[in-house]
Amino acid sequence: MRFFTIPFLLLTFSMVAQKSNKYDTFFEKGNGNQSASYQETINYYTLLAKDFPTIKMQEMGLTDSGKPLHMIIFNPEKRFDFTKINTSKAVILINNGIHAGEPDGIDATMLLFRDLALGKIKAPKNTVLVTVPIYNIGGALNRNSTTRVNQDGPEEYGFRGNARNYDLNRDFIKSDARNTKSLVEIFHVTNADVFMDNHVSNGADYQYKLTYIMTQHNKLGPDLGNYLKNEMMPVLVKDLYKKNMDATPYVNVWNGTPDQGFAQFFESPRYATGYTSLFNTIGFVVETHMLKKYADRVKATYEFMVSTIDFTDKNFLAIKAMRLKNEQHYLPKKSYPIQWEIDSSKVTTIPFLGYEGSYKKSEVTTGDRLFYDRKKPFKKDIPYYKEYKSVKEVIIPNAYIIPQGFWNVIDLLKSNHITYTQLQNDTIIEVESYRIAEYKTATNAYEGHYPHRNTKVAFSKIKVAFAKGDYVFPTAQKGVKYLLETLEPEALDSFFNWNFFDTILQQKEGYSEYVFEDLGAQLLRENPKLKAELEQKKSSDSDFAKNPNTQLNWVYMHSIYYEKAHLQYPVYRWIK
Repeated sequence: MRFFTIPFLLLTFSMVAQKSNKYDTFFEKGNGNQSASYQETINYYTLLAKDFPTIKMQEMGLTDSGKPLHMIIFNPEKRFDFTKINTSKAVILINNGIHAGEPDGIDATMLLFRDLALGKIKAPKNTVLVTVPIYNIGGALNRNSTTRVNQDGPEEYGFRGNARNYDLNRDFIKSDARNTKSLVEIFHVTNADVFMDNHVSNGADYQYKLTYIMTQHNKLGPDLGNYLKNEMMPVLVKDLYKKNMDATPYVNVWNGTPDQGFAQFFESPRYATGYTSLFNTIGFVVETHMLKKYADRVKATYEFMVSTIDFTDKNFLAIKAMRLKNEQHYLPKKSYPIQWEIDSSKVTTIPFLGYEGSYKKSEVTTGDRLFYDRKKPFKKDIPYYKEYKSVKEVIIPNAYIIPQGFWNVIDLLKSNHITYTQLQNDTIIEVESYRIAEYKTATNAYEGHYPHRNTKVAFSKIKVAFAKGDYVFPTAQKGVKYLLETLEPEALDSFFNWNFFDTILQQKEGYSEYVFEDLGAQLLRENPKLKAELEQKKSSDSDFAKNPNTQLNWVYMHSIYYEKAHLQYPVYRWIK
């Protein structure tokens, strides 16, 4: 039997019968289809922080817009020192407006903090709430009514790109934006146990007002991932159902219909919850449906947050214990997955509330177009692929050594609170080394980069002369997964694939062919083995055999004159 709560709109969202009061939000004062602007949002939290000692508001670094990023904290005990909070309570960090045209969470979280402060909902005893009221400030200031062309409200909203036109939900691992660097600091200062990122989805049409992405459990880790999959998420879904709010996993369907089934969205570390998972934090992305009314979407976001708070507050000790236990899977000498794919052998089924989809002739183009018939709703079981398997693993080294000249990478590691030491003397150390063997590069710009993909490396052990001041990053630390995902070149979102080491891909020295011809001939005379390898390659590779310039370059690259820095990956694995 389904349980029904008193209609939410008659409580928090009453627009007519309720008299306006000091703590009404901009959303409540309107017609249910209006969202607060950036300044209205900041003014509202300023008011709450002034009037309620349980709420604190502080600036936490700049954004690309030039305006500061704010952190709002709710703690009924009126204490705001996270070094003490983390010892006795869980922390939930709520991020809003990463895509400023998706403002549901902005308005819902203002209502949530107000209702907590006023006692309209019971304050958690074991959980402190933190929110970033609007993350993409530049996008929020770029206010319009047209860019979310398919979205049903609100009347005005922000833009997806930030002040420098970055999609901030693709920036976490590379941190090009000031916004990202400031949010990373908030994340580490709070040491959030649970992270929530509020969004609005597009794609297919279906009956649900709310879908969700939970951190992919295989990637999160055995203990914490299984706890999220088997304990936490089922309770949240059941609790929403009791509130007359069905929810389903994010409908990961594009240019098709969901009744054929779909796979769980895999958030690599460029995404918010993919990034937070690297520090053993449970993550959720709330995805309300853009074709539902705005007031209904705000309500759904609010209720998901309340359900998450309730579960976390009851189970805070278990969550914190699972986070610590999960860390033990990522110790030196153990194996770590750096590439994943769907495990198609482990398909399950989920009940799905959809609309019948079909195709008809387009009135715009000469082709057919997809449409959903809302007069034909259905409920059916569909395939769902939620399991991923590792297809590439590395052994975790004791440390990574990075020459101090690569300060751009070192600074990013520092900003993520990765601990390190520096060599006190010039030192020769035997290390594991990579040379870049293969890679492909995007032909179109993507988020300010031309990323690499399909990277492959050649492995060797060598002795390297390191200088005093070079950096040593041990892997026996909380941020070990961050180190592995960024510094292993073959990982999807590695710093290599994001172009941080592109200087090694270009040769700085070369040769004049007419001069090197004589030296090349001498090299082959003095090295019969090299000459035999050249002849073998000519006989096995017809294109190579037809190209004298390529042959000469091959001899050069196999000589002592070929520069060692070319394709030499300048991050070294130290196995002690």
